[in-house]
Amino acid sequence: MNIAQDIDFELARLRKVVWRMDALFYIPRTNISVGLDSIVGLIPFVGDAIAALPALWVINRAHKLGASPGTLAYMLMNTVLDFAIGAIPIAGDIFDVLYNANIRNYRALERNLNEKAACAKTVQTARIAYA
Repeated sequence: MNIAQDIDFELARLRKVVWRMDALFYIPRTNISVGLDSIVGLIPFVGDAIAALPALWVINRAHKLGASPGTLAYMLMNTVLDFAIGAIPIAGDIFDVLYNANIRNYRALERNLNEKAACAKTVQTARIAYA
């Protein structure tokens, strides 16, 4: 396996966890998704604390994949916001369903890694051109 395959494998693993947390199923005739985060979040406070664990794991994996500090800060902010507002009864449960912090975090990570890969490819191409 090469580095690109390792990263693709890790992203696929993260994607599976993230979509289970935020989009396990869709409410029929709507574009609204419900995931384990929303379901477990129905248990006051404890549910949101449990739902935060996979979100923090995703941030940890993003760090190990080389996400930039800005992306990691954005992901952490999303997770803290999801936890804080999600802990509010009823309004927090609605927020959990509509905000999908885990999917936002995954997309930010994917965007960041794609930007880094494009930059590395540009540097490598420039190095070959000037060699």
